[in-house]
Amino acid sequence: MDMPIAIQPRLNSETAVPAPASVTAPVPQHLRGDLQQSPHQASQQGLHLSDLEEEAIFIMREVAGAFERPALLFSGGKDSCVMLRLAEKAFGAGRFPFPLLMIDTGHNFPEVVEFRDQRAAQLQADLIVRSVEDSMRRGTVRLAHPLESRNAHQSVTLLEAIEEFGFDALMGGARRDEEKARAKERIFSHRDGFGQWQPKSQRPELWSLFNTRLLPGEHFRVFPISNWTELDVWRYIAQEEIPLPGLYYAHQREVVPRKGLLVPVTPVTPVVQGEQVEVRTVRFRTVGDMTCTCPVESRAATAQQIVVETAAVTVSERGATRMDDQTSEASMEKRKKEGYF
Repeated sequence: MDMPIAIQPRLNSETAVPAPASVTAPVPQHLRGDLQQSPHQASQQGLHLSDLEEEAIFIMREVAGAFERPALLFSGGKDSCVMLRLAEKAFGAGRFPFPLLMIDTGHNFPEVVEFRDQRAAQLQADLIVRSVEDSMRRGTVRLAHPLESRNAHQSVTLLEAIEEFGFDALMGGARRDEEKARAKERIFSHRDGFGQWQPKSQRPELWSLFNTRLLPGEHFRVFPISNWTELDVWRYIAQEEIPLPGLYYAHQREVVPRKGLLVPVTPVTPVVQGEQVEVRTVRFRTVGDMTCTCPVESRAATAQQIVVETAAVTVSERGATRMDDQTSEASMEKRKKEGYF
């Protein structure tokens, strides 16, 4: 029988990271619809978010109660920041009953790494960081060339961390609306003794009943916000005033148009001969490794403005911003079968 969920009172949060003053432009007239909702629309959205929040809190508590050594994957991105707020509400004012785990490629955006450390310190959470570079020194990861993306190699480092600490459940902020492989994955996603996901062997999930049985060496990846959409996430960020790294909001950045994407100019994504560097006002819809994450043009400088903008988009956040998902139609599923997040 499901136990009723006692939602904790809303917690006061820190002031969100401000966007640069140079891009705090007003919302264009044609994008103001979501800012002018009727009371009924606002009420329905509030109930929808409340239902999603309640489900996610229930799942987090289920993980804390069912597993001996859980952890929460925390990258400093928007989805994992939402997960932190949900964990605050799920477990009250005390310390989390699990550590935060971050797999660092060495090519993460500096703003995100700094924010990650600050946020963990503010919450007095135990933060475990394991680096792909450590795996490279051990010889378990080998790059084809120095500028090769390390994004897919995170799977090796993640599995090494799972073995090192004996984690039996990892909670992540993946959502079904992001990508095809994630759309068909269960909330409680079983991984075998090799850390691999087998889509054909997924366990049924009936209502709020989850099968958490494990054999030695196996573990679960659990996705409490699997049923959320990108729009739900941003509405929740706006409602809860959740702090985020500044690059989620509009700012000016040097980029290079390449294969339909705006590639940021960084030490690991240098300009190719013949390309023209442009300075554009952009923001990041998703944040990952610098070698494969691209921004989109935007003047949305607040969470509410991003809500309005997100309601009008027709391309998923990964489809519009991730170079690693464009290698093949099944690139994400292939990585997940190898142990990816």
